[in-house]
Amino acid sequence: MTPGTTGNAPDHVTLRQILAHDEDGVLRLLHAPAGQDVTVHGVIIGEEGSARPYDGRIVLAAGPAPDPAAVREAARRGAAAVVLREPEGAPVPAEALDAADECGIALLARAEWADWGDTLALLRSATAFASAGRAGLLADDVADGGLAALATATARSCRGSITVEDTRFRVLAHSATGPGADGVRLSTILGGRVPDRRVAELRRSGLLHALWTSQDVIHRAADGDSPERLVVAVRSGGEMLGSLWAAADGRRLSPDAAAVLRRAAALAVPHLLRHQLRESGTARREAHALRGLLHGDGDRHAHLWSLGLPPDTPCTVVVAVRGDTEEAGADRTLEALAIQATASRSVARALREQDQVAVLLPVSDDADDRREALALARELDALAAGIPGTAPVWIGAGQTVRSGLDAPLSYAKALQVVRALREREARGRDPRPVRHAGAGDVGPTIDALHMLDAVRPVWEAGAGPVHELIRADLATGGDLVRSLAAYLETAGDVPRAARRLTLHPNTLRYRLRRVRERFGLDLDDPDTRLVLALAVRLTGVI
Repeated sequence: MTPGTTGNAPDHVTLRQILAHDEDGVLRLLHAPAGQDVTVHGVIIGEEGSARPYDGRIVLAAGPAPDPAAVREAARRGAAAVVLREPEGAPVPAEALDAADECGIALLARAEWADWGDTLALLRSATAFASAGRAGLLADDVADGGLAALATATARSCRGSITVEDTRFRVLAHSATGPGADGVRLSTILGGRVPDRRVAELRRSGLLHALWTSQDVIHRAADGDSPERLVVAVRSGGEMLGSLWAAADGRRLSPDAAAVLRRAAALAVPHLLRHQLRESGTARREAHALRGLLHGDGDRHAHLWSLGLPPDTPCTVVVAVRGDTEEAGADRTLEALAIQATASRSVARALREQDQVAVLLPVSDDADDRREALALARELDALAAGIPGTAPVWIGAGQTVRSGLDAPLSYAKALQVVRALREREARGRDPRPVRHAGAGDVGPTIDALHMLDAVRPVWEAGAGPVHELIRADLATGGDLVRSLAAYLETAGDVPRAARRLTLHPNTLRYRLRRVRERFGLDLDDPDTRLVLALAVRLTGVI
C-alpha cells in the first residue's frame, strides 16, 4: 500500500453515504425512485461522447438550465444519478422530476453557493471514507473520534507526541503533550500552527522539499533541545493534503514508529479530504453571502447570519478596482490586496470579483473605528503601488452604515469614490495621481458625475450648434473640444489654459475664434458656456 493513501479498496460509494457525508449541504436530494442505496462508481462532467456508457456514475449536468432530455440520456447510458444546477430563485422544473421518475434515476440539485468543484470534492471525500471502511482501515474508535482519536491512538502506538497538520502548517489535531515536550511543539500547539521561524528553518534545511516529494517516512535525528522526529506526508493520489509528525516526548520512539506513522497517514486521508471539503464549502458559502449582501440580492438577514454578523453591526465597505489590463500579474495584485485586508483585520471579509476586491469591514461607533476604512484604503494603496509592473489600482472607502443590512449603500458609495478618482486622474486634476480616498474627499466630483449622468439623456436627445461643434470636431481629432475644456475649466484664463494644453496663447485664441466664426457660438454668453461645459465633459475625451 502506498504511504498516505487509502490503499486499493474499490472506488465506489452509495448515494446514501454521499448525502450523509454532505454536512455543508452541497447537494439536495430531489428524487430517488430506486432508493438511496444505489452504488456510485465515479463522476461524469457533462457530455463525454455519445457511445460511452456511464456505468453507475453521477452525471453533473453542467448546462445553463435543467434539461429533462439530459436526465433521460444519462439514465439510458446507465448513470446512477444526475446533479442539476438549480435555477436561481426558482424550483427545478417538474418536467425534470418527471423524467427522473420515468427512468428510475436519482435526481439532485447543487446548492446555489457551490460549484461543480465542490460536488467533485464531496464525492471524492465520501468515497475515501467508504473505501477506508471497506479496507478495514478505520477502527471504530478512530472513525468515531476523527483526527483527534487518530492522533491519540498513533501517539500510544509509537510512544511519542503526534500533530496532524494541513498544507498551510495549521494544527488540525494533536495528542496529549507530556512533561518532556520541547518548546517548538508547545508553541505550535498553543498557536494553532507551526511558527513562521520554524517553517523557514525547515525550508532552509531541505526537510520541507523532502516532505513534499517523498513517499515515505522522513527521519530527523535529535539536535540539542529538539528531540527525534518522524514525519510523513498525507496524500490522496498525487495530491498533498497535509502531514503527520511524531516527536519523542521524554523517551525514545518505538522501533516500529515509522510503520505506525505510515498506517496513520493512510487513516488520515479521508479526514483531511473532509477538512479540505469543509474549508472550501465555508469559503464559498461566505463568498456567496457577501456577494448577495453587497449586491442586494436575496435575504440580507440570512447573508449576515452566514457571515457570522448580527444585523445591527455598523460596517464600511472598501473597494479596490484595477485598471483594464491583460498583464499576467494583475490578478495576483488583487489577490494580494484581499489577503492583506483579511490578514491585517481579522473581522474583515473580502470578495474577489473580476477586476475588483470588495472588503466588508465591521466597525464600532467609536470615531477611531470609523476612520479604519480609510486607513485600510491607504494600506492597500501602498501595497498596490509597491508591486512592480502592475496595472493601476484605485481604492474607495464608502460611508459607515449603522447596520449590515445597509452594506449595499456603502458598497455603492465606494464604487462612486473609485469612479471619481479615475475621472480626476483622467482629467489631470491632480499633479500626482491620488488613488485612494473616502467619500468625503471627492464629494464634489461624485456630485458632478451624478449630474452628468442625469443630464446625459437630455444632451443625447438634443440638437443645435453645440452638438454640431462636438460632432464635427471629434470626427477630426477633437482639438477644439480639448481647447474649450481647458478654457472653461480655467474660467476663461487664456494663458493658463494654453499652458495646460502646452500651446502658445495665440494658438488657443485662434481656436476659440474658429468656434465663434464657424459655429456661431458666443463664448461670453453664460448659458452657452454652461452647455459647452456639460457637452465637453460628456464627450469623455478629457
